[in-house]
Amino acid sequence: MSALPASRLSLYLDLIRWNRPAGWLLLLWPTLAALWMAAGGFPGWHLLAVFTLGTILMRSAGCCVNDVADRDFDRHVKRTAQRPVTSGALPVREALLLGAVLALAAFGLVLTTNALTIGMSFAALAVAIGYPYAKRFVSMPQAVLGVAFSFGIPMAFAAVRSEVPALAWWLLAGNLFWVLAYDTEYAMVDRDDDIRIGIKTSALTLGRFDVAGVMSFYAIYLAGWAVLGWQQGLRWVFLLGIAAGAAQALWHYTLIRTRTREGCFKAFRLNHWVGFAVFAGAAGDLLLRAGSS
Repeated sequence: MSALPASRLSLYLDLIRWNRPAGWLLLLWPTLAALWMAAGGFPGWHLLAVFTLGTILMRSAGCCVNDVADRDFDRHVKRTAQRPVTSGALPVREALLLGAVLALAAFGLVLTTNALTIGMSFAALAVAIGYPYAKRFVSMPQAVLGVAFSFGIPMAFAAVRSEVPALAWWLLAGNLFWVLAYDTEYAMVDRDDDIRIGIKTSALTLGRFDVAGVMSFYAIYLAGWAVLGWQQGLRWVFLLGIAAGAAQALWHYTLIRTRTREGCFKAFRLNHWVGFAVFAGAAGDLLLRAGSS
């Protein structure tokens, strides 16, 4: 069997955004935070590996589906015109085949958990596939993305506890607002192009209230998770993580308030540090609690 040509491999890596890890980190941190909360501390190497690798694989598969679905729109946007499928460097069938292989690999990891988590993976896949098409019909498709990017939270609880408590769904709802915040920043980058080609986005729906909307979304997310964490017994270390996330959100305000493409894209690109701060606060607090018990 011949090896994959280097040029083909480069196209595949470009398709799944391998050189831009910010995308899968945005999914990973809330999922890991949920894992730690569900387990009351370190969840074990098995589940850590399953959810970390699964997150990377599913985000990569999502990129394949997204680029196929958006190829007719992306060619009209300078930032996305040279994506492999959009430019014609990779055929649609090949991109979908790669996405299917990646999704199957992720499913193989899920099969090592339990029946509830396996069942929930089908719902997660359906939402992920449906998101690219929501831009045609939903005024704020970022909310659909929020569900897709937050579904690792209830799956983490299912894998640890074999049940999904109300806490998991509340955490998902809170995390959805974080997705709304950073993906609205992302949509602000392409506002002019999206108006021209007719795509619906939260940035266009919010109009002149886009910056206020982003900051409100950040506030709901951070306040919501702070309350939920406090109710679960998380204390000052966790709240320090929340405060670090809030400080970053305030910095992002300085980047997006003038609505420049560069500022909005920088805020989006660095958003995974907000999620890391919240995860680190939760994991650190649980570690401290375990050490003192």
